[in-house]
Amino acid sequence: MTDYGHDIEFGTFITPVANPVNKAVELAIASEEAGFDLVSFQDHPYQNTFHDTWTLMTHVAARTSQIRIASNVLNLPLRPPAVLARSAATLSNLSNGRFELGIGAGGFWDAIAGMGGPRRSPGESVEALEEAIEIIRAFWATDESGGVNFSGKHYSVSGAKRGPAPQHDISISIGGYGPRMLRLTGRLGDGWLPSLPYLKGGPTDLEQMNAHIDTGAQQAGRDPSAIRRMLNLGGQFSQTSSGFLNGPPEQWAQDLAGLNETYGISSFILMADDPGMIDLVAREVIPATRELIATRKF
Repeated sequence: MTDYGHDIEFGTFITPVANPVNKAVELAIASEEAGFDLVSFQDHPYQNTFHDTWTLMTHVAARTSQIRIASNVLNLPLRPPAVLARSAATLSNLSNGRFELGIGAGGFWDAIAGMGGPRRSPGESVEALEEAIEIIRAFWATDESGGVNFSGKHYSVSGAKRGPAPQHDISISIGGYGPRMLRLTGRLGDGWLPSLPYLKGGPTDLEQMNAHIDTGAQQAGRDPSAIRRMLNLGGQFSQTSSGFLNGPPEQWAQDLAGLNETYGISSFILMADDPGMIDLVAREVIPATRELIATRKF
């Protein structure tokens, strides 16, 4: 059993398609109406068929009242950290404390470079993300005196004024897979946000990845339980089982409860593009999963 001590939560992971115009917004509203805890959005600024993620999140915040809103995950190379810090704090304040920050180091480098962004090696990506997190948190630390000063290999800030102060402590979740990025997550992250389709070995990869996060946390003097383990996931519903997250709702509940029991996953983020699937998960999978985890009867 792997228990990192976090409450169970469910979210949706939405692709910000621009056509039809309101689809992503309607999916977000459906997520709130179905009782999900979180709605999150991909961020690919170079994708011309997508809405701009930041604009979309702001609009969704105005159209909803309860559900938390998150980036999943923001493309750091195309979003300067000093500006990102102010944007995140502003959205926190405008949404009554409902915004959470998911951030990634980038990956589609040809497309990023085509938009005027940098082209970074894997090692440089880790360095840049670490610098960015330090800068972002410095802007939020409005109780500290003086401006923000930082001189790094990839980013620099000289005397910028801090603020605005976010209404709540915005969590920073990191999307990453390599050992260095995972150890960085353990040192600095509030959450880890991978996607199941990117795990080459399937869910079993989570064990070794968790170990890297735990190592990073311990080396930094942190309790590994400080980092929430999240997972973007998807599957198919059918009357009979044909594999992991491919079967009836009761099997989905067993599979999700198993992810919590074995790997400590406490945030299940459904890759959703269908209101009907969102409703089915909310009605049949979420309550069954919560009951299984609470009673450990699986």
